[in-house]
Amino acid sequence: MNAIECSNLGRSFGRVTALQNLNLEVPAGSFFALLGPNGAGKTTLLKLLLNLLQPSAGSAKVLGQESVGLGAADFQRIGYVAEGQDLPDWMTVAQLMDFCRPLYPTWDRALEKRLIGTFDLPVDRKLRTVSRGTRMKAALLSNLAFRPELLLLDEPFSGLDPLMRDDFIQGLLELSGDDRPRTILVSSHDIDEVERLADQVGFLSGGRLLVRESADELRARFRRVEIVGSSLPSPASFPTAWSEVQRPGENVLQFVHTAFTAATTERELEAAFPSAQVSTRALSLREIFLVLARLERVPRKEAA
Repeated sequence: MNAIECSNLGRSFGRVTALQNLNLEVPAGSFFALLGPNGAGKTTLLKLLLNLLQPSAGSAKVLGQESVGLGAADFQRIGYVAEGQDLPDWMTVAQLMDFCRPLYPTWDRALEKRLIGTFDLPVDRKLRTVSRGTRMKAALLSNLAFRPELLLLDEPFSGLDPLMRDDFIQGLLELSGDDRPRTILVSSHDIDEVERLADQVGFLSGGRLLVRESADELRARFRRVEIVGSSLPSPASFPTAWSEVQRPGENVLQFVHTAFTAATTERELEAAFPSAQVSTRALSLREIFLVLARLERVPRKEAA
């Protein structure tokens, strides 16, 4: 079962295309990271999912409901925290909780109390007097306390100092299975920040979805390879799975293998370069995204 399904989803603003032909499935029960640079279309996608924007093409379903038909009962099952989200500055943290509590039949006072301690929130301080990070944690608390089935986080780390980012992430990591929303989608350009959170990953660039895969599968199939030896061949064309091929020295060949398998590929490389030293290392999600973005850039340039 999927918490989110997008079919050929698109959105344009005049002549500017923010999203095009996006097909995406977010499995229920996953922590899904939607990654990409600023301007990639991440915020547009989340607003389409929440019916804050209407699609120019295609459709989306959220918790089984067409996004354009979401109503009050549906929003009682969906949490949303966004960068720059408006909060009533004149309220204290405690007053914000008092305001939100009657809106959600599933609000859990015991969970609210635990999260106030976890986030170390000053309940008697007015929101206008606290830091941006504390405001973000208050917004997160107001969305977690009603136990949403789906939580959407749009650039939650932007503008936070490193300590506050870590507090925010730790707060999510420390949620027990019963306290955590069943499905979480976080959009971010801070790829390093979500690496330890995500079990599913989607990379968005220029309004196009480059890949959607489990984080483990993605890390497993991308490897940086270095071959060191004498008289290395220089084939006219390299295998399609080899990306960013470099020859930094006469006896050194480096590339990123985008379809790596631990057993088969290592044997193939050793057979192809029997007298050379072959070493491989895994790539971070940031490195993988950069490889994918460069691969995407080449066809666009050729088309232009």
